[in-house]
Amino acid sequence: MAQASEALTVALAGEDETLALGRLMAQSLDDPPGLCFLLSGGLGAGKTTLVRGFVSALPGSEAAEVASPSFNICNRYPTRPPVAHYDLYRLEGFAPDEELLEDFSDLSLLVIVEWSQYLEPRHRPLSRIDVALEPAGTGRLARLASAGERACACLARIREALRDMPGGLTASTTPARET
Repeated sequence: MAQASEALTVALAGEDETLALGRLMAQSLDDPPGLCFLLSGGLGAGKTTLVRGFVSALPGSEAAEVASPSFNICNRYPTRPPVAHYDLYRLEGFAPDEELLEDFSDLSLLVIVEWSQYLEPRHRPLSRIDVALEPAGTGRLARLASAGERACACLARIREALRDMPGGLTASTTPARET
């Protein structure tokens, strides 16, 4: 069933705010998460920095060394929940492998995909939060949109946490199309 949501835009002045947004996103998860995060943006947009903040907020993160998986395609982190961190940069024009598609259906696993713009719409998981990072002045904007019931609930928790956060990150909400 389609789930309507609102999109959320967050202004990020620099690396500290990008890490903070990643931590806030992780703290907004259900247990088990049952959704994926699809990150898009150009080189240097902050995708891996966002993942570093995200993973740092999860139990077990002290054993995780977050790095861009550009060459090995997937890094797995021993956090709770476990994280599968994919980078599709080198796979532009190729279909995703079975491992990624299987990971999308594992509700106990948190899947984060960088360069998700290279993932065909038919391969996108039904329950996901799309995060588009783009330059804006001297910082960047993170545009979050959800698809699926669990993702919509998670995005609502992110929005609420941003509202309750003193100073720091600022967000605006816009209607999103039905997903």
